Amino acid sequence: MLDIGFIRERAEEIQQAADRKGIALSIGELLAVDDRRRELQRATETLRAERNRSSKAIQGLLREGRGDEAERAKKAAASELAKLKELEERFRQTERLYDVLMLQVPNVISPDTPDGASDRDNVEMRRAGELPAFGFEPRSHVELGESLAIVDIARGVKIGGARQYVLKNGGLLLHRAVQQLALDLLLRKGFDLLDVPVLVKEGTLIATGHFPGGRDQSYAIQGEDKWLAGTSEVPLVSYYGGEIVDLAAPKLLGAVSACYRSEVGSAGRDVHGLYRVHQFAKVEQVVICRAELAEGLAWLERLTANSEELLRLLELPYRVVAVCGGDLSQKNYKQYDIETWMPSRDGFGETHSASLLLDFQARRSNIRYRDGDGRLRHAYTLNNTMVASPRILIPLLENHQREDGSVRLPPALRPYMHGIAELRPVR
Repeated sequence: MLDIGFIRERAEEIQQAADRKGIALSIGELLAVDDRRRELQRATETLRAERNRSSKAIQGLLREGRGDEAERAKKAAASELAKLKELEERFRQTERLYDVLMLQVPNVISPDTPDGASDRDNVEMRRAGELPAFGFEPRSHVELGESLAIVDIARGVKIGGARQYVLKNGGLLLHRAVQQLALDLLLRKGFDLLDVPVLVKEGTLIATGHFPGGRDQSYAIQGEDKWLAGTSEVPLVSYYGGEIVDLAAPKLLGAVSACYRSEVGSAGRDVHGLYRVHQFAKVEQVVICRAELAEGLAWLERLTANSEELLRLLELPYRVVAVCGGDLSQKNYKQYDIETWMPSRDGFGETHSASLLLDFQARRSNIRYRDGDGRLRHAYTLNNTMVASPRILIPLLENHQREDGSVRLPPALRPYMHGIAELRPVR
């Protein structure tokens, strides 16, 4: 959420951000509603003060025994009360509309964010790793999962419906191994690791900027004020919600959690196999730092570098792209995606996403700190995927497959796989 004063000062820039992000919002309408809200608030406060004075005057008349005058004053006061109630209702309605519009206002966009309408317009920044050159017809992760007896999509669908799966034996070990490798990397880099709730309140999703825009991507618990979180970014940021935090050093938070997304609107190859599923696990990085742009940008690079380090350990080719304006979410100021090579797609598929939100999220969550002058300021927040599984299993299986159907495991994973160096087909 942005400050209304900031919105007034930079109305044109914020309208452009809404247009670039595809958010149907008129900043002019918001400002007009705010003007009306302020006028009604002033009128309400004025009439309320007049009514208080009238009440005191009536009490004075009654004490002086001037009953007739007191009765006339009571009738006038009743008329004032009716007007006050009408004004208060108009103010409440206007304030509700103001709140709805304010929740739709997007964050500003960094000056170096590329123009574009969708992920097809994201701009490649760099690549790392060599694409595999197979001397045979490579198999997809679905074919490999079946032949290795580590993925069972058919029974997952039987149990839970579309976009469900079962991981077993080596598949489950691999799923857990990449998560633990990611957690160990974060631990060595000074992150506090948390086990957080994935069942969260609606207010928590609003405070972190995931609602109202992401409501259709989330699962609600019927009859309760509870939702299943699509990322542990939500509870990690909310961990310090409503607090004044000591940011002499940034807060570095990491978590592994189950994540749930409805994935409304997905179609085509994205729903094949393990790429876009309803339930997955993710190791997330969150940073809360001082509201200094240079510091925020530096942490965006560091979070991205953490994920790149993991991919190098997994020996996977990848590229980093700058996300364009049309692919940015409402809350993001600047974003990088990391896309990993997936042979079955004959292209790169998104596996990581790193975002700088400035103080947009902290304002909603009311996370503040004291600057060098002792003034309270809202913090900056950042987040980034360290690893998401089972999606990461797609490039792991497909890039490291051999002609005989076996899959080589990178050395970095073997300590977490009980020393297993390869997965072999089950005959």
